[in-house]
Amino acid sequence: MLSGMNAVISGDIPIGSGLSSSAAVEVAAAYTWQVLSGFSLNRVELALLCQRAENEFVGMKCGIMDQFISALGQRDHALLIDCRTLEHELVKLGATDGSPHPPATIMVCNTMKRRGLVDSEYNARRRECEEGVRLLQKHLPGIKALRDVSVAQFERYQEDLPEEVRRRCRHVVYENKRVLQSVEALRGGDLVTFGRLMNESHVSLRDDYQVSCRELDVMVEAAWQVEGVYGSRLTGAGFGGCTVSLVAEEAVERFHAHVATAYRASTGLEPQIYVCAFEDGVSEVLA
Repeated sequence: MLSGMNAVISGDIPIGSGLSSSAAVEVAAAYTWQVLSGFSLNRVELALLCQRAENEFVGMKCGIMDQFISALGQRDHALLIDCRTLEHELVKLGATDGSPHPPATIMVCNTMKRRGLVDSEYNARRRECEEGVRLLQKHLPGIKALRDVSVAQFERYQEDLPEEVRRRCRHVVYENKRVLQSVEALRGGDLVTFGRLMNESHVSLRDDYQVSCRELDVMVEAAWQVEGVYGSRLTGAGFGGCTVSLVAEEAVERFHAHVATAYRASTGLEPQIYVCAFEDGVSEVLA
């Protein structure tokens, strides 16, 4: 049985910025009830219940990524997630011993253009990808999702897809490959390759998945111009919100100055730029 409680929720994540604040609130609330009520719940179950609340109560058909990282994140690590099996692996973020690359910092830039997921094209993209799977099953009857389609298979059968569906599917198939390549790059401390894959991801999100916008593109392109930036791309579901960039520590001040100036000149908006770090997921803090 759940215990009742009086609670105050506070945070410093800008509303509508696309930084998974809803998932953080869900996971924090669920974990608080777990602690107060004294019941057992592993971190995967916690994430799944919070995703269910988002899907069924809010009406946003999100995946599991946001809730997973809030529940299972670990300091200085990225999290590789298999969304079908829920297997997951922590991957060290940053140059390894002996790597020629300098230490890197995560920079998050808020375009100040708000976006709402439920009212956005997010659910439409899911439907378009599902339609792609249905059409590809004529050639590949064993597939259940686009993750089951290799790059070679997609290239062979893509002409049978309507143009818009083809674009959506192309993004997903190649993005899955980029994710695995990114993990290998991080394991080897290869930040240059990791950053290049970030850039390729943004181009694909912009051109094929079509979830970017002018403000996001301006911000990313400004980041690409800065020496010491490994890579930059939109983060979240797009249509506004934030970008994320991997920046050499020695380039942080240069990045901040150039991106803010270039973005302000192009859009007339004053961006918010944060120096960030990967931290642990939800935990109990004793006062």
